Amino acid sequence: MTFKEFLDKKNIDITFKRYGIDAMSAMAQGLFASLLIGTILSTLGSLVHFDALVEIGNFAKGVAGPAMAVAIGYALQAPPLVLFSLIAVGQASNALGGAGGPLAVYFIAIIAAEFGKAVSKETKFDILVTPAVTIIIGVLLSQWCAPAIGKGATSIGNLIMWATTKQPLVMGIIVSVIVGVALTLPISSAAICAAFGLTGLAGGAAVAGCCAQMVGFAFLSFRENRWSGLLSQGIGTSMLQMGNIVRNPKIWIAPTVAGAITGPIATCLFHFEMNGPAISSGMGTCGFVGPIGVITGWTEQIANGAKASITAMDWTGLILICLVLPAILSVALGWYLRKIGWIKEGDLKLQD
Repeated sequence: MTFKEFLDKKNIDITFKRYGIDAMSAMAQGLFASLLIGTILSTLGSLVHFDALVEIGNFAKGVAGPAMAVAIGYALQAPPLVLFSLIAVGQASNALGGAGGPLAVYFIAIIAAEFGKAVSKETKFDILVTPAVTIIIGVLLSQWCAPAIGKGATSIGNLIMWATTKQPLVMGIIVSVIVGVALTLPISSAAICAAFGLTGLAGGAAVAGCCAQMVGFAFLSFRENRWSGLLSQGIGTSMLQMGNIVRNPKIWIAPTVAGAITGPIATCLFHFEMNGPAISSGMGTCGFVGPIGVITGWTEQIANGAKASITAMDWTGLILICLVLPAILSVALGWYLRKIGWIKEGDLKLQD
């Protein structure tokens, strides 16, 4: 049996589609079904003072790594023993990866899953061999590689902090674009913002960039995905488009340019600040956590005397930056990109 025949037998398809589209799209769903929905529930629970909902959200956030790894294994069509063993791999790679946890899970879960598939049902002791190989390879790789991947993701945070020392126009563009792009990439923009305490004007710019990605993709892809896509991306995650971005990076232009425009508008015109929890700066409209964080900051400032009241300008800025401008700018830019053929029909279609 040749090596290619062995790979075919084991359903190990080393292709761009399998790893770059299928696995990444599935990982985005796993992230949403754990960290993102957990943050939404915890935030809502805190707002209505419902401790049970906060606890439920915390449990969901705590299994982000396993959820992403299993989702990746599912996309790779891993057999049951491999799939279940990826729970431990996801936990290790996400924990050791820090702010780059999701990115670490992505690479390590793929490798561990494929090795597990390679040995699956090759011995009489499959119940021992398959999970042992999957877990050992996955956890060892996590120990060796995940911290380095985490440092790489953290370097993005360092760049963001550098940008905050610049004048508001430049800072607004840089922070908005970088954090917005991080939100769509398989790295944790929320974790980066939390790790570096990204609040104030920089936090406001981060909110603008994240909202531009989520609301932008939601409206840009409305003709392909209709209302379900509008909701899943607009209040879920723009990471659902990652597989399509890999296939055609040009679809990323409109939301990213929208963020480059709304970021400086937020910092220079509205003096838009995030003075709530830093993690909210990297959440965008995911469960409306970003806007809620801004409002929470306002109320806390009023309580401690730093702000007299919430003004009409505050509300106008919030609505324009988080919702209206990202939608209008992305649709307008998308119309032009479709006209010149850079975006074609179906390029933004989400997988079922």
